[in-house]
Amino acid sequence: MKLSESTRTKILDLQKKYPVKRSALIPSLHLAQNEIGYLPLDIQQEVAELFNIDPNEINAVVTFYDMFYEEPQGKAHIHVCKNISCMLRGGDELLNELCKKLNIKPGETTSDKEFTVVPSECLGACDRAPMLIAGDKAMGPVKIEDIDHILHEAQHG
Repeated sequence: MKLSESTRTKILDLQKKYPVKRSALIPSLHLAQNEIGYLPLDIQQEVAELFNIDPNEINAVVTFYDMFYEEPQGKAHIHVCKNISCMLRGGDELLNELCKKLNIKPGETTSDKEFTVVPSECLGACDRAPMLIAGDKAMGPVKIEDIDHILHEAQHG
């Protein structure tokens, strides 16, 4: 698997926009992931070459942030906040019920590759606890009875 010339060019152009090209690393990883769908080691190696840095440095970034994926993911991502505000208002139960309904564990992808559920640290909407992000849409407070509607919206846009 390789990045397209278009994505490679976008990454190199992005590097020119920063005084230190390494500052373009995270947006460049997003570009690569948007093209491939995830960041396997060969793509991480390719990005490392474009930045002239050790591939282990790329892997450290990819494995640190929960927005980057090393394995194929579902079409729809659902990030469920697991921070204290959400936990105290039922976030754990929400995560458990969502995973039960999808027949997966937190962090897994459904067998049909439709959904990936990601337990995430603070999603920045404590006033709407418990909350989640489905696709690009932040939702909260979310009740367990909202799960079917959320899944339908995430799957059908």
